[in-house]
Amino acid sequence: MGTIKAWNKWANAHTYYGLDLVRAALGVFLILKGVNFMSDAEAMALVMDPFRELPGSMMLIHYVAAAHFVGGFFIIIGLLTRWSVALQIPILLGAILTNFLGVMIVSNLVQAVVVFLICGFFIFYGSGKHSLDYYLKMQK
Repeated sequence: MGTIKAWNKWANAHTYYGLDLVRAALGVFLILKGVNFMSDAEAMALVMDPFRELPGSMMLIHYVAAAHFVGGFFIIIGLLTRWSVALQIPILLGAILTNFLGVMIVSNLVQAVVVFLICGFFIFYGSGKHSLDYYLKMQK
């Protein structure tokens, strides 16, 4: 717990509006990917094809959509950012793995790797000073 507090103090001392814009853009991107994932059934079936044999693959589809919608919204407003980003990590690892198990689509692989790296940054950085987390913390 002390490590998280130290990271928060560092992040609040080194916060910039540019990082807040990157955080908000990440949230918008995740929401749009969730909408795209749910609205295009053929693409969704193609992406999920390597995982078809796993038990609970339909639950996996619903987890991806819900995690993108809810997590993206929370990331935009800066509420529970680390938890929201942590919920995206298994999805992103699956997106990266899908390119090696199924059809290799380089643009999707690059997109998944870039978003994975940005999520990794925000797991350590947190939501920053311009977020709902910081606002609620200061209300005590």
